Amino acid sequence: MIKIEKVKNRETGTEIPFVLPDSLAVATIGMRNPKNSWNKTDSDFNEDGYHLGENDLRLATTLSQAGPVHGKFVRQIYVCADITAPLYWWKEFDTYKVGTVANSTSTMHKLTSRDITMEDLSYDKCLPEAKESLEATIVVCNSMRRKFVELNPTNPEKAKEYWYSLIQTLPSSYNQTRTVTMNYEVLSGMYEYRRTHKLNEWKAFCDWVETLPYAKELIIRDGAKKEEKANKQESNVQKNEAKTKDGEKTQTTVISASLKIDEPKFNF
Repeated sequence: MIKIEKVKNRETGTEIPFVLPDSLAVATIGMRNPKNSWNKTDSDFNEDGYHLGENDLRLATTLSQAGPVHGKFVRQIYVCADITAPLYWWKEFDTYKVGTVANSTSTMHKLTSRDITMEDLSYDKCLPEAKESLEATIVVCNSMRRKFVELNPTNPEKAKEYWYSLIQTLPSSYNQTRTVTMNYEVLSGMYEYRRTHKLNEWKAFCDWVETLPYAKELIIRDGAKKEEKANKQESNVQKNEAKTKDGEKTQTTVISASLKIDEPKFNF
């Protein structure tokens, strides 16, 4: 299970857009700095946020599809979200250290505030016998929690033993919520390498990425087509069948074609 929501002020209910409009505007302005072509910009704010004009979208798409060197401006487009997911998914997410920041709800301070229930876990793919085992584990965890709460005021050293038992018994299916900040460059790498992952949580995450503003142009780089083009050029081999005079033998000559991959052309 994974749940991705807009960051919300818990007191006022005010939601923050997934993509910060100001960051999209800053990135769009900055991408024109190399050629001083700001006079060609045609983007502006509207009632839905920041809208990329035709000229800016064309240039932004060309730059981002050319790879991270030319598309470095997408690192300035920031995304924020509240993500609730099991610990086993967060373990993989944590491999992305550069370009991500996360503040999590604390298992250190709040895990003992109440009993754990099955609703706190992701077990939708559990077989019946696995679910029974998980339920038994939760019983043990709650027993350790109650002992900790009982002993902590009078015997904190003994209570710590139960706290450690709780932490070390806690299933990796336990759901944790984190407020996460990322950028389009990081999301592009996640999408490319995780969209075919066996975890359903990654599939759902990539589906969410596809819904972000201009995701098709700026995040989902057309790597498949570029790779296909490169492979086709690299394997552009001519096979000439030379038959012998008596037609009994055939020789295949493989001639490697000279390779030339076109450099991206940027219309600044």
